[in-house]
Amino acid sequence: MLRYPSLYIGQSLEKGRGIFTSEAIPADTIIEWSPVITMTATERVLLDQTRLHDYIFEWGEDASLCAMALGWIPIFNHAVPANCEYFMDFEEETMFIKTVRIIDPGEELFVNYKGDFDNTEAVWFQAK
Repeated sequence: MLRYPSLYIGQSLEKGRGIFTSEAIPADTIIEWSPVITMTATERVLLDQTRLHDYIFEWGEDASLCAMALGWIPIFNHAVPANCEYFMDFEEETMFIKTVRIIDPGEELFVNYKGDFDNTEAVWFQAK
């Protein structure tokens, strides 16, 4: 696992825990890299009945699997537009997060749960 040294977990306004930085981070910087544990569609049905539902990612070219990222990746909160973006390597079973702009000290880091940092499609907790 790789984690940018200035990252820390803190309390996010109205979102529980979140990822923050104590120092400025340049744009296009990989700030977290992690292996994932992949699970079958059958296992996902079971996970969807637990609190892990909010922390797993759809996985695979056809999104038929799911994955649990290790490290801090599951703690990143959602925003549109986000200041970071996540990338998946299905073959290597890894994920990484990269900044899309300069991040200021004390700022919370966000990803867009729909993939692209500026995707405006509603996520599952907004559709309710």
